Amino acid sequence: MSTRIAFLKGHGTENDFVIVPDPENVIDLPPSTVVALCDRRAGIGADGLLHVVRSAAHPEATSMAAEAEWFMDYRNSDGSIAEMCGNGVRVFARYLQRAGHVSEGDLVVATRGGVKKVHIAKNGEVTVGMGKAVLPEGGVTVRVGDLSRPAHNVNMGNPHAVTFVDSLDDAGDLLAPPLFSPATAYPDGVNVEFVVDRAPRHVAMRVHERGSGETRSCGTGACAVAVATARRDGADPTVTGTPATYTVDVLGGRLVITEHPDGEIEMTGPAVIVAEGEIDGDWLAAESS
Repeated sequence: MSTRIAFLKGHGTENDFVIVPDPENVIDLPPSTVVALCDRRAGIGADGLLHVVRSAAHPEATSMAAEAEWFMDYRNSDGSIAEMCGNGVRVFARYLQRAGHVSEGDLVVATRGGVKKVHIAKNGEVTVGMGKAVLPEGGVTVRVGDLSRPAHNVNMGNPHAVTFVDSLDDAGDLLAPPLFSPATAYPDGVNVEFVVDRAPRHVAMRVHERGSGETRSCGTGACAVAVATARRDGADPTVTGTPATYTVDVLGGRLVITEHPDGEIEMTGPAVIVAEGEIDGDWLAAESS
């Protein structure tokens, strides 16, 4: 890998990403390469990597190519592959707009969690149709230190354990993944959200994302939090027939989540491109070896 590779850097509520445009899927991105790029001291630094590929050019997305031209091949900062990233989809859409592939208005993006509908508003905010939440049966418990609490098991295309606490400090330092039980609930690991109330229909959260550690924001996590809070509040839209909208404060900003009576969930928030440049191929080859 001796050539220079174009990249951009972006964030959504400070959940930040390295963006690698690669329409024809010709750039090799093994886990070691992703780790090197996302390293905050020796690399560009990010919570994850957005590999921008045409759906028709990626074996995991060809079945979605007729519906969505572009595939978000998302990687966590440890190099592992993830099904979805809500903040990542917004930043991915902002990149497509910046590159001239799409314009303001409606578009669709293919992900491992399915095809997502996106709307880019005139004010710059991006709304993503996140699909429906799945709430697997069975109780789940999350443990941090000596604190053990029940959690809501919510799947947003990726797994979440949402637990309500008295203070966000109850989450601890989140350097290591919080423990959970039973182990069979999340065989591939889980994102864990700790939630406190701020006001009616307004909560705040901290999150440990599997494969990335604590992040400044998590879009699918904010959706899972809104779903869990609506159930706790007796405001399940699929039962009441009325949309439920929650403001979710994350460390990096604010997201607005609406769940509709048909179960569809929309997330609205900012998406910002902050820089673009070139990755030195020789450096990357050395770091990835």
